[in-house]
Amino acid sequence: MKQSIGKRLRLIRIEKGMSQGDIEAKTGLLRSYLSRVENGHTIPSLHTLGKIATALGVSLAEMVEPPKGEAAKNARVLGDKRHARFWHLMRKYVPALRQRDRRLLAGLARRMATSR
Repeated sequence: MKQSIGKRLRLIRIEKGMSQGDIEAKTGLLRSYLSRVENGHTIPSLHTLGKIATALGVSLAEMVEPPKGEAAKNARVLGDKRHARFWHLMRKYVPALRQRDRRLLAGLARRMATSR
C-alpha cells in the first residue's frame, strides 16, 4: 500500500505540473519528507495525506484509489523516473515556445519515433 500511495502522489503531482517544492510551500511539509513518501520509504498519516491532497487540488479518495483510463496509461509511462523527468522538463519549457516552434518540436519527435 505504501508504494502505491507514493506512486500515486508522484503521478498526480507531475500531471499537475508541480514540483515537490511547490507542495512544500503549500503544506509546510519538507521536500525530503515528500520524497520519502513518493519513494515508498514512509507512509503519511491520514491528516498529512489530506494536506497533500488539498495542495494538489484533488480529493483524498483520488490520492488512494488506483488510476483509471488516461491516468492509468500515464502512470505506466511516468513510473519510469527518466520519463517523469523528461515530461517535467517539457512542461517547464514548452509554454515559453512560440506556436511555430512547438509544431517544429512535435514534428521532430514524430519523425524520430517513426524512424526507429
